[in-house]
Amino acid sequence: MPTSRSASPVPEFRRPSRRWPLILLGVAVLAAAAIFVLPASMVTRFLPVQVHAEDFSGTLIHGAAGKVTFNARDIGAVEWHLHPLSLLRLALVADVHWVKVGFVIDGTTEVTASGIAAHDVRGSGPIESLREIGVAPGWQGTATVAFAEIKSDFAKLTAAVGTIEVANVSSAGIAEGTDLGGYVLQIPAGAVAPDGSIAANLNDKGGPVEVQAQIRLSSAARTGLLSGTLKERPEASPALRNQLAGMAQRPRDSSGRFPVELEFTF
Repeated sequence: MPTSRSASPVPEFRRPSRRWPLILLGVAVLAAAAIFVLPASMVTRFLPVQVHAEDFSGTLIHGAAGKVTFNARDIGAVEWHLHPLSLLRLALVADVHWVKVGFVIDGTTEVTASGIAAHDVRGSGPIESLREIGVAPGWQGTATVAFAEIKSDFAKLTAAVGTIEVANVSSAGIAEGTDLGGYVLQIPAGAVAPDGSIAANLNDKGGPVEVQAQIRLSSAARTGLLSGTLKERPEASPALRNQLAGMAQRPRDSSGRFPVELEFTF
């Protein structure tokens, strides 16, 4: 008579839990919600050592800092709208509204561990509002800036493409403070050298002085060199004519222009 065999137990089949996707989704939602309620002061965790900010308001996503300094120099106040997804790659990308006294600039800025880059930068305001940033005392007028990009490694400028236009410019030390007219400074692609110096083209926009020149700026030495040609126009004041005549050390060309090289600090 055949012996009977005991039946082997059938392994129990367990369906994968359906709770894990919901748990992960809940964690992601909570993390995202936390980012939106974090205070604006959390932005300091992403700033390089050269930048200090204080007097915060709002949240990390939409906040403001009433005072920002770069290398201990007051550069104004900033309001931002952060792109939250940029935090996933340990960067800060934000639409920025910057104010320094009466000068206002808007643009998109990205801050990483290696540097800062700004795109679509647009703004304007009185020149005298920028004295703490480098504009020499005594200069007055209005300026308009438009840059496709500006890049820096925190130590020096590495790239810039754009224009700076000024109007109704005057200086107490030039031609008794008479109006010098308007000018446009064009910074083309490749204008920034490896050492951070900038070569830009300067032309007048009408007014009492005709200018065709190039300016080379050294941010490290805070010096500049203007080289090109100048010519007074009929509307130039007597004081301006006298000052230009004193600068004309070399013969004029057939159009009345004279060559000039001027060194200055900023």
